[in-house]
Amino acid sequence: MKVKVTFMEELLGTACNNPEVHEEFIASRSADAEKMKEELAALPADELVEKGMTIFPRDEQGNPFLFDYQLKGFFKDSCSALGRVETSESKKLKAYKKIIDGLIFVKPRKILLQLPAGGAIGNCQRPLRAQTAQGERIALANSETVPTGTSFEMEVLMMDPGLENAMMEWLNYGEFRGLGQWRNSGKGRFTYELLDKPCKKK
Repeated sequence: MKVKVTFMEELLGTACNNPEVHEEFIASRSADAEKMKEELAALPADELVEKGMTIFPRDEQGNPFLFDYQLKGFFKDSCSALGRVETSESKKLKAYKKIIDGLIFVKPRKILLQLPAGGAIGNCQRPLRAQTAQGERIALANSETVPTGTSFEMEVLMMDPGLENAMMEWLNYGEFRGLGQWRNSGKGRFTYELLDKPCKKK
């Protein structure tokens, strides 16, 4: 299926803007060395971001995008949550992570974010609170944002046509829990439209 997603709330970036930190703690965990290099190369120039800010990767023209695996992560998060609902399609999926990893694929690899007319990349600062042995600690988190009305298009290939109902359930769930950082506050929530419905092969 081909899907157009439009954000109801601003979307926050998730990539670490420090290449050394990204390489050591995130990208180095990938078994694919070429994908690691691709992710590092997509980090924007130092002058575009502040230290400690999470950002969007950029293409060669400096346009922000999402990687395909971020959508697969959304599908897993949605399936995990909705699997607690007895009447849901997600409840029927056993070993759902393996199903999503092995039978559902998102294209393109780099999913370009289309900002609305007059829209610009901004930033969102918010406090993070954590209970530690020394008491409550508060830190300031900072993320790049793209505005409400930003959209993207993607293709979703399902190797098993029986997954279509679950996929629709996950996409519908995006209205309540979205993508990116600070999802629990409502950031990254979206609506969608089907541009091309699934074709069942004979």
